[in-house]
Amino acid sequence: MTPDQEGTPARDAAEERLRRWRLVLGGGAADGTGHGLGGRDAAMDGALTSLYGTAEKPAAGRDRSAGLGASAPSVARWLGDIRTYFPASVVRVMQRDAIDRLGLAALLLEPEMLEAAEADVHLVGTLLSLNKAMPETTRETARAVVRKVVADLEERLATRTRAALTGALDRSARVARPRHQDIDWNRTIAANLKHYLPEHGTVVPERLLGHGRAARSVQREVVLCIDQSGSMAPSLVYASVFGAVLASMRSIATRLVVFDTAVADLTDRLDDPVDVLFGTRLGGGTDINRALAYCQSRITRPADTVVVLISDLYEGGIRNEMLKRVAAMRASGVRFVALLALSDEGAPAYDREHAAALAALGAPAFACTPELFPEVMAAAIEKRPLPVPDVGWEEGGEENGRARSGW
Repeated sequence: MTPDQEGTPARDAAEERLRRWRLVLGGGAADGTGHGLGGRDAAMDGALTSLYGTAEKPAAGRDRSAGLGASAPSVARWLGDIRTYFPASVVRVMQRDAIDRLGLAALLLEPEMLEAAEADVHLVGTLLSLNKAMPETTRETARAVVRKVVADLEERLATRTRAALTGALDRSARVARPRHQDIDWNRTIAANLKHYLPEHGTVVPERLLGHGRAARSVQREVVLCIDQSGSMAPSLVYASVFGAVLASMRSIATRLVVFDTAVADLTDRLDDPVDVLFGTRLGGGTDINRALAYCQSRITRPADTVVVLISDLYEGGIRNEMLKRVAAMRASGVRFVALLALSDEGAPAYDREHAAALAALGAPAFACTPELFPEVMAAAIEKRPLPVPDVGWEEGGEENGRARSGW
């Protein structure tokens, strides 16, 4: 192999680094790469320029400027381009940035825009916020987009949720004299180790431990109380899907309540989460106290009820009354869970003072991913400590750290 041949991999790596920097910096004499783009790379750069360029006068040496304009057909073509050049995860980020940076929300009212868009939770949230302004020509397309996202989420989350909650309901119905097929052998052996007979190499159980089978009648009641302020859009989407899954389980009676400054009970729509979502109205104020008052009035079996409040806790109502209601529900036997968000977006913004106050009542407030939610609900049903994530909690130090994991 010649020296030139030996240097080829190094030259290729350097060329690839220049190419990537050129795509990031956007070209012009000031980017310092001296690298030109052609073919597919030039098309990718054009798609990036349309979104991340500046519509203002460019700085010296820079020629990247925004180019999407306000035409629905041109935006639809751009959406098609980015789906060609980038993976779906990147496309979703770029779509969200386009809506935020270039004010394209109104163009989502155009059917051709929706058909070209990559459907995800964030797009659904934007559509729901535009629901009241949506013309009839777009409404069916929008429902189709929402239904696709909901179906994908149900497929991903339903099986795990049903399995976790069915197991929790079974374990919560433990009996002293289980049938053979219901014996929990691990617990039985552990409880009877003192009866080990070394000459026979076996344990003779003095008592059997197990659980009964889940009854066909309702065993638990779950109330999902969801903040529908604009920042909670992803949480609202996930909660509606989980609500439909819970409602499909015979042994759980599920109620779904959404609120801003008013309260809406959407329980009768739980068989179709798309109807639930289009029955919401994102935006407006927040009155958590009023929402909890409504939920409290609907509880008939406190010891068998789990209330899940999903809110960033920015209360516009009466703070002290809200806290008194939470304390009263807990005192009556209700398991109260406060989720600052139900999404996979990381740590949310939330009212830290209210979160700390809830933790002091023994009701920890924490952000929850969709993947963790089944485990949280299973723990609530079994009355065991909640699986509170360690990340994102900054309130109250050691004392609240202890409070957050219990009831």
